[in-house]
Amino acid sequence: MKREKFELIPAIDLMDGKCVRLTQGDYSRKTIYNEDPLEMALQMEAVGIRRLHLVDLDGAKNGKPLNLIVLEQIAKATRLKIDFGGGIKTDEDIENVYNAGAALATIGSVAVKNPTLFDQWLHKYGAEKIFLGVDVKDECVAISGWQEQTTISAFEFIGGKLQKGVDTVFCTDISKDGLLQGPSFDLYEKMLSVFPNLKLVASGGIATIENVIELKEIGCSGVIIGKAIYEGRIGWKELEKLNLELC
Repeated sequence: MKREKFELIPAIDLMDGKCVRLTQGDYSRKTIYNEDPLEMALQMEAVGIRRLHLVDLDGAKNGKPLNLIVLEQIAKATRLKIDFGGGIKTDEDIENVYNAGAALATIGSVAVKNPTLFDQWLHKYGAEKIFLGVDVKDECVAISGWQEQTTISAFEFIGGKLQKGVDTVFCTDISKDGLLQGPSFDLYEKMLSVFPNLKLVASGGIATIENVIELKEIGCSGVIIGKAIYEGRIGWKELEKLNLELC
């Protein structure tokens, strides 16, 4: 199936208003990369990036968005198309996220724990305003900032959401995240084989430009890149060149 476009989506993970990264979702394995997330976002925009994956780790842990001020700052100072997630659980939460400047609300746990509410949001706002995150461990869904493992098959879960109107999913293999050892190519190929019409954004483990190119070649619609940028595995000039070539 021909993909219309491929999106490079750098990630900024927020904790205490700072730009951090966790390893395998472990809050005790935190590295602070920048005290100023806005500075990081501006640097991304300067090399041609148009999308941003903004994750409120405090919100994910506490069950309510806590870094909306940072979202608002970035949305006002850049033209980045931002998806924002972490702790969105109520109608008020999702409205606050959109009002603060997010183009999409990133939803994970609610889609599992409260599917009726998720379906209502999907109907109210449309699939183009919802970025469904499916965090996976051993092909089962994990929720609540990866702190809670379920026995729900990721494939059954995605299949059910596609029937409800979802068309784009980003999938993170927790076992790969933050390790810079490469993404779960086999998992993504399997998903695209089972769901050929799915717009699948890969997340977790991306370490090199070659990883990104391979993900595009197997049919992914985009990739979320985090630690590889912060650790200098993919430099700013390389990111700019890659963005021009692939997107």
